[in-house]
Amino acid sequence: MSDRQPIVSDPATIRARAMETLLERLEDLCEGAIAIDRDGRVVYVNEKYLHSLRLGHVSEAIGRPIEEIIPNSLMRRVAETGEPILLDIMELGGEQLVVTRMPIEDENRNVIGAIGFVLSDRLDNLKPLIARMGQLESDLRLAKRQLSQPRSARFTFDDYVGNTERIGRAKELARRAARQSVTVLLTGETGTGKELLAQAIHNASARAEKPFVSVNVAAIPDTLIESEFFGTVPGAYTGADRKGRDGKFRSADGGTLFLDEIGEMPLQLQSKLLRVLQEREIEPVGSDKVTKVDVRVIAATNVDLQKRVNEGTFRADLFYRLNVLTIALPPLRECAGDLPEICARLLDDIVRSGDYLNAKLTPSGLAALACYDWPGNVRELRNVLERALILSDSGRLAGDDFARILSVGAEGRAAVPPPPAGTVIPYAQAEAEFEKRTLECALQAANGQISEAARMLRISRATFYKKLAKFGLAQSDAV
Repeated sequence: MSDRQPIVSDPATIRARAMETLLERLEDLCEGAIAIDRDGRVVYVNEKYLHSLRLGHVSEAIGRPIEEIIPNSLMRRVAETGEPILLDIMELGGEQLVVTRMPIEDENRNVIGAIGFVLSDRLDNLKPLIARMGQLESDLRLAKRQLSQPRSARFTFDDYVGNTERIGRAKELARRAARQSVTVLLTGETGTGKELLAQAIHNASARAEKPFVSVNVAAIPDTLIESEFFGTVPGAYTGADRKGRDGKFRSADGGTLFLDEIGEMPLQLQSKLLRVLQEREIEPVGSDKVTKVDVRVIAATNVDLQKRVNEGTFRADLFYRLNVLTIALPPLRECAGDLPEICARLLDDIVRSGDYLNAKLTPSGLAALACYDWPGNVRELRNVLERALILSDSGRLAGDDFARILSVGAEGRAAVPPPPAGTVIPYAQAEAEFEKRTLECALQAANGQISEAARMLRISRATFYKKLAKFGLAQSDAV
């Protein structure tokens, strides 16, 4: 009599055993597994997953909503829709994990829950796939931009980041402006976000569904500036469009016209702009008829218009017409306390618009940025952050990453002066000097507030005080 077991040939049995084998193998090979019921509550988690979930025991997860264990989890969606998510990249605890999520069905094919597996906590083996996905996402973003309304504003007040007093004042005035249709004049250095705030005003106003047209006055040749603004009739002059063309005011009818660098507008056009603001009508080039327009004008300048008026290069009556409500945008160096939040928002935007897997600004990186004066303001800061990410292999931006960039032609304060040529400083001394400078920069960025400076460096207030004492930094200098 043979000891061999009979071969099972029943298809249902084979299928059931195949599924069990697949799940067993997946659990053995994966870095973690978790399952939920139809109501989204955890019913199973394996031991390997506990470390990533910051849990000490399986019992800490059982019965809890999945979102309490994994914030922003998509498991509930799978359990509700029955649609699997076969390959995804999930961020958990600062790490990026490759995961798959599948519905669980009963014998009647009813969805009774969902199970998820962490296939890998290393993305190296999936770089070709990730690169392809990134390219597809980039192509999709480009297509969306091309298909979107060509004359639209995308920024809101949430995008004008900051809570310091001067930024708060600018936001308050901008919100007041959004409730009215008055002409607004935005002043501030280049790179402080004047067009961003203009778009935010438009999007918060009753004109939000109408066009937002942006014009850089300085970029238009003097010979074309009148036709660009007011349009032309057919055959208005030799070389003109035979069909005629709408100018910027007609294009912005019903909406907002943003005039950047208004201080560079030629004198001969200033009088015509004044007429449009007063009479709400334009006269296209080559026409003897006026056309009514309903346009809200927001102008911006980085020069002193009052000084231009005194010099005779800007009309006083136009200045007073534009100066109904003036909003001054502060330079970045005067809003150092907002630097962490601004950097976080810029990095998020850079990562979304590029091929970067992740980006993190370390305390030493933030301290290095706080030691610079930023003559180009937020525009320059974004440029520096993106350059640092390009040059970084890890995406963790530390002080050294910015020292290489800001030391070339830097107009701000140097982080740590280099030693004389040929001089070797002991490592401990160099480390101490850098640590001291980091503390000083954090205090400066936090406007002397120790609690805020400690938060920026991600250390406790008590530790911060100890380090102040260690380096002989007077406590009275930090309040």
